[in-house]
Amino acid sequence: MIRKVSAAVVRRRQAILLLGLLVAGVNAAAVGFAPSVGQVLFSPLLLLALAVVVLSVIVMGIRPASFVVLPQVPAFATPAPAWKVFFALGFLGPASASAGTLARSTRTNPVSTLDVVMTISWLALVALLLVEAWRGHEVQLRPHGIVQSWVLGSLTVPWEALPAAQVPAGAYRPSRLWMTFAEPQLVKRRGLPWSRYALRTDSVDARFLAATIRHYVGHPEHRAAIGSAGEYRRLLAQLADPDGGREH
Repeated sequence: MIRKVSAAVVRRRQAILLLGLLVAGVNAAAVGFAPSVGQVLFSPLLLLALAVVVLSVIVMGIRPASFVVLPQVPAFATPAPAWKVFFALGFLGPASASAGTLARSTRTNPVSTLDVVMTISWLALVALLLVEAWRGHEVQLRPHGIVQSWVLGSLTVPWEALPAAQVPAGAYRPSRLWMTFAEPQLVKRRGLPWSRYALRTDSVDARFLAATIRHYVGHPEHRAAIGSAGEYRRLLAQLADPDGGREH
């Protein structure tokens, strides 16, 4: 049931986030200009915020051994994480209340610089969460290499860098996959990458991702077909074999 809800949220994440923004805007206006309405909205929105934060923690454990096929890129991408959508929604309510409170204060009393800085910082954090949830896919395997991007930067690892990704022994659902490179000078980093040497695995099975990377490092003849449905079926069949992800 949780998996189905998670998948549905991912498919409709942009509409859900827009609805959340609309509700947050109404709440901010109510708190700032109609306090009596804001008080009525306070309890249900607080309960809703707590519920979606709890949901984000629950669905964070869902890490399927699968990719999303993006032929238009082309790429195999890790699934968009539903927990980010829930997490962003959970912070929208308090952020809108904070913005509304600041707006009300500016009309009645002098506002301290600290209050303004804290509110702006809070809104900037929520905006970052919203953009990350909106964008969706975090790691993409492309014909030319591996790309991991987020709102502040990106990491690009060409296949020629010969990345080696290993899941630490005994690790249970690791949230990152550490990599080493035989040719580190080929690795490109832009802006502030999420990590210089690791891939996020909080929405995909880390062992599945590691096996896929090993496969394409060892089988360059299949890289050009990455992003196609046929290649994805071939990849899954190959990895299902005991020697599928290894170089022959």
